[in-house]
Amino acid sequence: MLTVNVAVLLAVIIVVRLRRRTEARSRSDEKLTVLIVLVFGILVAPTAFGLAVLDVVSQLAAGITDSNR
Repeated sequence: MLTVNVAVLLAVIIVVRLRRRTEARSRSDEKLTVLIVLVFGILVAPTAFGLAVLDVVSQLAAGITDSNR
């Protein structure tokens, strides 16, 4: 599936960009990283992996909400 291949490529780009030193980033560089992460999220969300992550996060959020009562 093409969506997963593009998502994997974006994940690699995100890891490489985030490994750089914080001081070396400009504001436009940070905006580009945020844009890449948003596109990655949109591509991963409808996949089986994205749905599994959503399920885990939903259960975690429900558990935290229930523990506060």
